[in-house]
Amino acid sequence: MGMTESNQPAQQPGQPDSVPPSAGQTDSGAREQGPSLPEPGQPDPLQGGSGQAGASSASPGSAPAGGTPHGLGDVPASFSSTSAQPQVSSPDAGQTQLGGSGPGQQLPPSGSGQPHPLGLGATTAQFGAEPAAGPHSGSFAQQHGGAPHNPFAAPQQGLQTGQYYLPPGYQPPNVPPRPKGRGKVVAGVAALVLIVGGFSGGLGGYLGYNFANDSSSVSSLDSPRPASQTSNAPAGSVEDVANKLLPSVVQIQVTTRAGAGEGSGFIISGNGQIVTNNHVIEGAASGGDIKVVFQDGRTASAKILGRDPSSDIAVIQADGVSNLPVVQLGNSGDMRTGQAVVAIGSPFELSGTVTSGIVSSVNRPVSAGGDRNSQATVLNAIQTDAAINPGNSGGPLVNMQGQVVGINSAIYSPSQGQGQAGSVGIGFAIPMDQARRTIDEIVKNGKPKQTVLGVKVESTEQGARISEITGGGAAEKAGLKAGDVITKFGDRRIDESDTLVAAVRSKAPGDKVTITLSDNRTVEATLDGVEVG
Repeated sequence: MGMTESNQPAQQPGQPDSVPPSAGQTDSGAREQGPSLPEPGQPDPLQGGSGQAGASSASPGSAPAGGTPHGLGDVPASFSSTSAQPQVSSPDAGQTQLGGSGPGQQLPPSGSGQPHPLGLGATTAQFGAEPAAGPHSGSFAQQHGGAPHNPFAAPQQGLQTGQYYLPPGYQPPNVPPRPKGRGKVVAGVAALVLIVGGFSGGLGGYLGYNFANDSSSVSSLDSPRPASQTSNAPAGSVEDVANKLLPSVVQIQVTTRAGAGEGSGFIISGNGQIVTNNHVIEGAASGGDIKVVFQDGRTASAKILGRDPSSDIAVIQADGVSNLPVVQLGNSGDMRTGQAVVAIGSPFELSGTVTSGIVSSVNRPVSAGGDRNSQATVLNAIQTDAAINPGNSGGPLVNMQGQVVGINSAIYSPSQGQGQAGSVGIGFAIPMDQARRTIDEIVKNGKPKQTVLGVKVESTEQGARISEITGGGAAEKAGLKAGDVITKFGDRRIDESDTLVAAVRSKAPGDKVTITLSDNRTVEATLDGVEVG
């Protein structure tokens, strides 16, 4: 992990026993059982197929023999499979047999095997067994001699029952024609309805069009403006925090021979004392100019009052200013993971930028300089997901009461490429409890003190192992020796060397702490302080 300064068609199967479509097509499913009328209780042959019309060699009420051929609709029970396919010949063949007015053509005797005049093959061979002789046997032509036949007349004797389907579109010749007058009346009514409907539709469309045009005259621009919001922002809201802090946050611009940089800061005194990060103004320590840009647009030059590279804290003094609004400092020790916070600063030279988030973690050991091999700037930081970017360095991290609880200092940068890193939701701030002591020392003395234990340490699997002891330091006075492994510092577990450094720097010189070693021994040490800067 690198730490960056925040500055920077299918064929149908064949069907068995099928016949050409013309052989089995009917009009409305009707089929004829010879010219006679149906027996009592049987359906009229001209009223549509019921699946029971037609004489059959099977006994009445018996089940059909075999399956029903596909495509024939309701097939008589006596229908049987044959290799010959019934075909209907020309329209004239069998005109008389179907009740036409022609001279007639005699049907062949039953069972003779002679072709049927309708082209249906032998009279009985194609449609089942020959019916027994009875009152309806004999040819149709012999009974009528070619005379016109009325299918609605009383049953005639000696008629033959040839079983076949009516051809497509067949109409009985003696059926009285449909009255024409009623049709004309209905057509006239329909035309009237169409005229009235068309008129109504046109009238409705016209009215709808005019209504739409009238409605389109309503415009948002004609609506009165809403009343101005004069109420204050809700207490504890981000808006409320921003209103409190923005006047006290400044942009810091640094110009040196090597180039220019910028960062943020916050005002702690009305006469122009401003807190920022050491790495923001470090370039000007050896020669350069510092300019402060206030929230109202005013500017002022500034100079360095003091700085602490080890804690990455500095204080500058703006010239020629007074009565500036100041921030309220809070207690970082009260912060808990999940609490809401607000970050304010000038990321990418965008002064007065406000972002919000939560405290992601506390007591996070972080090297502000980005060098994991150096313990010079290890921080005991507050981690937050509030967006912190280059230019936010030195700006305040604020709780929802509007109190400064940290100084934004570093961001996590997963990229090691060239250019400035951006926020990935992992930023770090120096806790105010640690920074406050350093700031106070700078303001009063110009030089802060760094808290030390008097050891050099390295990481092990168990914790932080002491590699070197400073003579006369706190560790030596407590009886610690080189090779000892520190596993706890007070109540804090030590899992590596940076954790121990951050823990020591979170304390003040003179604080007493209990140290636990890997062999379960405990010692008590009084921490020292050394002047820096």
